[in-house]
Amino acid sequence: MSDSVVHLHKDTEPATVTTLTVVPDPVPAPPVPLWVRSGRAIKTAVTHEKTTTTARAVARHSLYVAGGARIAARRTWDGRTTARYERYMRAAEAAGNMEAAAEWEERAQRFRDARHRRRMDLLHSPVDAAKGALVGTGMGIGGLVALGVVLAIANKDVSDVITPIAAVIEFIALLIRIVQIVWGPALTIGPFLALLALWAVGSKQHAAPAWALPANTRSSEGEPITPSIVVKALRDLGVAPLRGAIKEMGDAGASMLGPIRIAGCGVEVDVTLPSGVSTNEVQKRRRKLAENLTRHEHEVFITIPQAARTVRLWIADSGALDEPIGPSPLVTDDTLKADYAKGRAPWGQDLRGDAAALSLYQRHLLITGLSNQGKTAALRSLALWLALDRSVEFLMGDLKGAGDWAMFDGLARMLIQGPTDEHVIEVTEMVEGAVVEMNRRLQAPPGTKFPPLIVLVDEAQVAFMCPAQDEDKRPYGGSKATSRYFMAVRKIHNQGRAVNVLMWQGTQDPTDQNLPKLVREGAHTRASLALGTESQARMALGDKAVDGGAAPNLLRPGLDKGTVVVASDGIEIPAGQASITVRTHYISTDDAKEIAARAKALRDGVTTLHVIERGEERDPLADIASVVGTAARVRTMDVLTRLTAINGDAYGKWSFIDLKRVLDGTGAEPYKSDGVMVIGRDRLARALTNRDDEGSASADG
Repeated sequence: MSDSVVHLHKDTEPATVTTLTVVPDPVPAPPVPLWVRSGRAIKTAVTHEKTTTTARAVARHSLYVAGGARIAARRTWDGRTTARYERYMRAAEAAGNMEAAAEWEERAQRFRDARHRRRMDLLHSPVDAAKGALVGTGMGIGGLVALGVVLAIANKDVSDVITPIAAVIEFIALLIRIVQIVWGPALTIGPFLALLALWAVGSKQHAAPAWALPANTRSSEGEPITPSIVVKALRDLGVAPLRGAIKEMGDAGASMLGPIRIAGCGVEVDVTLPSGVSTNEVQKRRRKLAENLTRHEHEVFITIPQAARTVRLWIADSGALDEPIGPSPLVTDDTLKADYAKGRAPWGQDLRGDAAALSLYQRHLLITGLSNQGKTAALRSLALWLALDRSVEFLMGDLKGAGDWAMFDGLARMLIQGPTDEHVIEVTEMVEGAVVEMNRRLQAPPGTKFPPLIVLVDEAQVAFMCPAQDEDKRPYGGSKATSRYFMAVRKIHNQGRAVNVLMWQGTQDPTDQNLPKLVREGAHTRASLALGTESQARMALGDKAVDGGAAPNLLRPGLDKGTVVVASDGIEIPAGQASITVRTHYISTDDAKEIAARAKALRDGVTTLHVIERGEERDPLADIASVVGTAARVRTMDVLTRLTAINGDAYGKWSFIDLKRVLDGTGAEPYKSDGVMVIGRDRLARALTNRDDEGSASADG
């Protein structure tokens, strides 16, 4: 049993005490005085959207009446006085057009003479009116009496003599009673009808300040384009001589303007600038002019027509350029055919809404723009149309390799797709093969006709920037005399047009490095989508087009996809302009495949090569069979062209004699069909079979 100690004394150490902190209640906010609360409520009510909308509507319709009265008074004053003629006279003098000023002065004098004659006639008109009234009354009474006599004789009743007069008197009495009844209400309603008429005039002309107009009229729809709107926009451009000249013209600055014409989804007007104001001063203020017209910058286009000191303004309906155009005729018309020499490719619509068609006959083509703006689609639509002409042949290089041109497999003689240096080498040799074919055609007898050969390279900037070199240290890319791709393109540009060998190129984001000057200036048709700077626009279209108003750098990247500015004599351009803006039709890849299928059906069959075959050892008979493909027969000239495309080194200098030499004794010799020399597919197949059989027999022996 263990002992335990029990402490009996009380623990004297104090216990732990918990201190409680009392947090006082927050001081209540002082009461907001009643006048403050009332002011806030009034402010909220006054600034509420419904209140401002209602107030704006009330002000707008009230101001429509005042504006309509002002317009009606102005029209009345102009019609009764020579104020209009004097304004036009001052405008013509300010513009330095003294002939127009003299003409307006003569018109004013004729108006004064006519007005004087009318006033002099008023001096004699009361007497003449009284005489006329007396004569008319007498003749009227006489006529009624005569009518009454006829009635009395017919009815054998003398009282009928006064019947017509009595009837007229009753009719006059009826009119007086009607006037008495209507007069009171007319006096009451008349002022309201007059106010309604003034309101209608003001509403039609939007005769109210901009802040009072509806939001859609102020922003989305834009102001209607009237002469006064255009003159105000020009006056506020910030060009001092222009502003001073318009001020001297008074309110008749609109005399600078030609007629405002409906042009597609907008209007067009020619502006003759006053002396001392140059056209480029207006051109370089395009954004400010557009905003003065309540439009976005891309909705106003400024071009320079042939007339001196004149700018042509095309002003779109607000938002109209954001609406898509219709589908391409290539998609909607299955029967559409192409004609390389005489036809025009349906490319899209111009800004006026008219169809824009491009002639491709003997014209080298260059199209450029920023990435992802629709360059390939715009270029491909031209190639698809041309493919519907069965006489046209294609050599194609797609240096992007994303399958955008895959539908031409079975249409093009050669289709190289890929972005690598190896693909650039293949494309370069393809273009060099076209040069060999061009030289062969140039050395043919005069008068020889050749089928069109389109050498198309998309993403050509990849070729110009390629660093690869051949075994002789010659670069494939670059812009020097030793650069293989550059020199091949230049040779085709120089002489290919004469024998229907044409170079088409698509590039992006042009610079002097990826689009050399000599190459871009060698294209007959130059088109550009949206670009970043004016210097790029000059590279794409040339100085003449840009100085004449072409501005692809002002197109909106991403929003104006497929819109191209074109400088070419192959498209109809308004007189005096150096370029035209076209909104191209978009053809999807699926639709492109269907169009390509129609083009393939027009041909007997095309074998598309995807690589350049190299090597010294060639099998001419097999190569001839491969280029003939599935066609029943092919002209010997076409066979030579296709052989050159396969290997320019081996077949570039071949003539008909070389072709005949290879085929003699094989049973596949050229023969005449429909007046031209051709090579038959079946004969070639038998020749190859016989040769293989002979080779097998020799091996067995």
